[in-house]
Amino acid sequence: MTGTPAEGPPTRFGARFVLVVGSSAFYFLGVGLLTPVLPRYVENVLHGGGLEVGVVVGAFAVSAAMMRSFVGRLGDRRGRRLLVVSGCTIAGLSVLGYGLDGLATIVLMRLLTGAGEAAVFVGAATTAQDLAPGERRGQAASLFSIAIYSGIAIGPPIGEWVYHHHGAHTVWAVSSVLCLIGAVLGTSFPKWALGPPRRVVGGPRPKFLHPAALRPGVVLMLGALGYAGFASFVPLYADRIGLKGAGPVFVEYAVIVLAVRIVGARVPDVLGPRRGPLLALALQTCGLAVMGAWASPAGLYTSTAVYASGVSLLYPALFPMVVDHAPEQERSHAIATFSLFFDVSQGLGSLLLGAVVAATNEQGAFLAAGAASAAGWWLHQRSRWPGRAVPAGPVATPAVGAPARPSNVGGPLP
Repeated sequence: MTGTPAEGPPTRFGARFVLVVGSSAFYFLGVGLLTPVLPRYVENVLHGGGLEVGVVVGAFAVSAAMMRSFVGRLGDRRGRRLLVVSGCTIAGLSVLGYGLDGLATIVLMRLLTGAGEAAVFVGAATTAQDLAPGERRGQAASLFSIAIYSGIAIGPPIGEWVYHHHGAHTVWAVSSVLCLIGAVLGTSFPKWALGPPRRVVGGPRPKFLHPAALRPGVVLMLGALGYAGFASFVPLYADRIGLKGAGPVFVEYAVIVLAVRIVGARVPDVLGPRRGPLLALALQTCGLAVMGAWASPAGLYTSTAVYASGVSLLYPALFPMVVDHAPEQERSHAIATFSLFFDVSQGLGSLLLGAVVAATNEQGAFLAAGAASAAGWWLHQRSRWPGRAVPAGPVATPAVGAPARPSNVGGPLP
């Protein structure tokens, strides 16, 4: 595949879009293997408590957040393929270092994995939007997220089985191989799905945070705090309430999200940018409240179903707002800013909720996360969302007679 400019906006999802989903699926499967293993490894092998678990799990998100803006601008200048290949490689190699002794070492390796994650997600998510028809961006976000949640669905039970039968070091090796397969597939990505963006002439220097992503990013951050608690403490919570492993809970969570996003892929486009996030945040709040109040296997499975239903709608409902209100030549930067808010929610969320667990228990962390989702609902309900795209600044005028470059910028929100 090449970076040859397209003749116009895509009208359907093609083979290149499937390749993006496939490469991402291998990467996120590798990351998914780690989810149930890391908390147990920190607690049982490194003899850490709730706060140490939060630090190790959250370090990944901290470095990803720090790198988002840089990799976003890099993707706009050098192409998306570079981000995916280099990010998968860095993540895959860093996971091999998890087996080195000491909490400090594993935190350092998690920081490197997070840097790789920043590049992979921005590169793959931007390419998926580049290849999507303009009026179906919510559907594109839903379909791309199949890769993420396939990893969450399949990865944890595989990781748990490998951990119990072959130990943590084998989990690290398998995870690394899967990430590197994602890198190999990423070499077939187009460098530019729509051709190199037009250069901005005389515009202001780009800011660290892209304006188009600020308001939806804050709502995402509040809503995603729940996943920080879910990923970090459900494995330990499941053990405490008598479940034989947390793998089935993660499978339930991911299968529900996948089912909603496959069967109802057009739902975010139909609900629009106001109703979609409000419904999602309401479901998340209810699910986390039940999770914190009903301490039993039945309560965990029931609350996970409600919570996952909300998660399935939030990201696809907010994501098109960012893409539609950022100029094409700044798309990676805007997506990077949006995903940075998710990183902040996971990094700070793991630390804050870890402190809540240390002071109370896992149920207290779930209730605190539910309160954050409720705050996100309140903020989104009261916000006035912009109706027009963020301007890019002055751009070079095409030569007389040259065809106009298609653009998704401008116009009111749907």
